[in-house]
Amino acid sequence: QVQLVESGGGLVQAGGSLRLSCAASGSILRINAMGWYRQAPGKQRELVAFVTRGSANYADSAKGRFTISRDNSKNTVYLQMNSLKPEDTAVYYCNAKVVLTTTPSGEYDYWGQGTQVTVSS
Repeated sequence: QVQLVESGGGLVQAGGSLRLSCAASGSILRINAMGWYRQAPGKQRELVAFVTRGSANYADSAKGRFTISRDNSKNTVYLQMNSLKPEDTAVYYCNAKVVLTTTPSGEYDYWGQGTQVTVSS
């Protein structure tokens, strides 16, 4: 079993910054990828940023403003969000693709509970 715990959300004024953190724990052999999705009211969940051991991907709306980083030794991923806009307001969810110690030949998706980010205009 794996748990993902997000932190760092809150309310910020437009133009401000927030740093989200997501820490994974449990029966983890290896995490192949970690990233962030978000869901705003009335919209579908969308990718924000995702990082593997070799590359990172960003949504067009995040490029140039957000930076994803990963600390493999701590099973933690971060999302530094700068120049925030009201349209960034959403619940942000951490996602991880995990190889478990109990089933080392497989890969499983896990999700955090979400953290609210609100950007005021």
